[in-house]
Amino acid sequence: MAFSAMKEKYRNKVGTVVLGATKEDGGTRGYTITVGGESTLPFLHFEGDIPNRPVVALEVWDVAPTDWHECFAPYYGDVFGNAAMWAKKCVEEFGADLIILRLKGADPDIADASVEDCVKVVKDVLAAVPCPLVVLGCGKVEKDNEILPAVAEATSGEGLLLGLAEQENYKSLTAACMVHNHNLIAGSPIDINICKQLNILITEMNLPSNRIIIDPTTAALGYGLEYGYSIMERARMGALQGDNMLAMPIIGNVGNEVWRTKEANISTADAPAWGEQENRSILWEATTATALLQAGMNIVILRHPKAVTLVKQNIEELMVPANFDE
Repeated sequence: MAFSAMKEKYRNKVGTVVLGATKEDGGTRGYTITVGGESTLPFLHFEGDIPNRPVVALEVWDVAPTDWHECFAPYYGDVFGNAAMWAKKCVEEFGADLIILRLKGADPDIADASVEDCVKVVKDVLAAVPCPLVVLGCGKVEKDNEILPAVAEATSGEGLLLGLAEQENYKSLTAACMVHNHNLIAGSPIDINICKQLNILITEMNLPSNRIIIDPTTAALGYGLEYGYSIMERARMGALQGDNMLAMPIIGNVGNEVWRTKEANISTADAPAWGEQENRSILWEATTATALLQAGMNIVILRHPKAVTLVKQNIEELMVPANFDE
């Protein structure tokens, strides 16, 4: 007896966002990356179209991180403090699809880097890699409102993805993205209603929805992953059922969340029953990421190069449609 898969019918699809701009489009990128566009739940190829695979990004800082685990030193130790070389290594050696440049040095409590310093770092990274670039601020609203509009202006036409725009500070960053042809990350604190409301506010300023990516905030395995997953799942279901204010691609900073956990950082000597520290942390990061891909995440931000390999392999396998006739 032949097997017939049950199929859901959806009346809408997730919107697409094009990251980066090539020379023909007014930028300098070697290629663009399109995310979103699916008309079904994650990897259910038999129900609808999944035209663009999820992408994996690696995190790069403009200063050498002092709070990262020592296990990162063999991979990044020679490029810590040189964001351009760090980004180049992530693309050429570790296979990152995207670079996430975090301007952590702008934090007044770290290096209090000037606007000019931040702009230079962004330009240096753009010159070093051909891929589209995501630029995040330092996380301090007042300072980010100084540096990110300046970065947007200095890189006008490059199609950057800038963030983080939140309810308290979305106006200046939205305006900068509109004027200089960039894309915007809309961040919300694991709350579907705030997520939707922020998207409404941003689009009311006339930034098109196809230039917005959602960051609903996530959590690591064992630290609220299920709650974060459910928010993303609700956003995806809302999008497919016709809610255009939830129909934007999703980005998540998985690496940052995972490497804040005890399980990723505690030594093998202190927790021998948990296994070898680096292997454990790689699996913690990869497991968190692959779970969130199933919730509908389109851009996964990681830290460990070996986690990138595992997650990209998982994506490759899931992007092959199942053959029910076999």
